Amino acid sequence: MEVNRRVGVAVDFSACSKKALKWALDNVVRDGDHLIILSVLPEGHYEEGEMQLWETTGSPLIPLSEFSDPIISKKYGVKPDAETLDIVNCVARQKDIVVVMKVYWGDAREKICEAIDNIPLSCLVIGNRGLGKIKRAILGSVSNYVVNNGSCPVTVVKNAEESGK
Repeated sequence: MEVNRRVGVAVDFSACSKKALKWALDNVVRDGDHLIILSVLPEGHYEEGEMQLWETTGSPLIPLSEFSDPIISKKYGVKPDAETLDIVNCVARQKDIVVVMKVYWGDAREKICEAIDNIPLSCLVIGNRGLGKIKRAILGSVSNYVVNNGSCPVTVVKNAEESGK
């Protein structure tokens, strides 16, 4: 059994990413694991904050206590919602795990695959927005790209509400 696993969960604070986070916590994360919350923000010109320092490599690993602080999360341009923070704070108390966040700026597909290799992650859980065939062909599916190009096991949690199931 692998010790000190680094379980990644890609989170954009949408309903499907919260579902993926909950699924990972219920089915994958064990005592002693490191839960790495990955958030990828679009590229852009950021005038202030930590983003300018870390836009190429992504942020340092941000401890749960810091990314729960609105002032610190604002420095990175991240706006975690109360429900997501409640979920991870609760599980951090219940299980013996370390929770950290890493923020990237750019194309989510590329940055998530980069995170898998650079952190490195033992496995990754990602939500599926449930795009239709046309939108998926135009926009591309982040989860599909990561499944096909990621170098660790990737689990895609489907959003049942959007897929009609």
